[in-house]
Amino acid sequence: MQKITTFLTFNNQAEEAANLYTSVFNNSKIGAISRYGEAGPATAGSVMSVSFQLDGQEFIALNGGPHFKFAEGISLFVYCENQEEVDKYWETLSEGGEQGPCGWLKDRFGVSWQIVPSILNKLLQDKDREKSQRVMQAMLKMSKLDVATLEQAYNG
Repeated sequence: MQKITTFLTFNNQAEEAANLYTSVFNNSKIGAISRYGEAGPATAGSVMSVSFQLDGQEFIALNGGPHFKFAEGISLFVYCENQEEVDKYWETLSEGGEQGPCGWLKDRFGVSWQIVPSILNKLLQDKDREKSQRVMQAMLKMSKLDVATLEQAYNG
């Protein structure tokens, strides 16, 4: 069991969200599903929480009611090995949600994600400040990040 687990509180879509997320990422699965009893704040038998794994990392989703809202101050950061992965995660997770700038999106549940090609760190941290600044300028013009455009900016 991992020591720190991300806990996501939804209105009433915990199971739906967990099903979407586990369908998107490899090495992912639904774990235990807990249901409200007669004494709970929701209908008896409705889903209270869902434990699930995304690429082997543990998460818990709770149906906590409408007063809980997600904010951009917390996001799930996904390193992608190539443009194909960026495209897959971007399209699937932004469907019904909101595409933002610089690789950020909100899924249809309001959870913020950053879909980032792993090469971006290398390009932005290059010791040649001119190269890294060209990459930054290119990234700032993008919504979904494009590896070829970032590399083109890097190479001048």
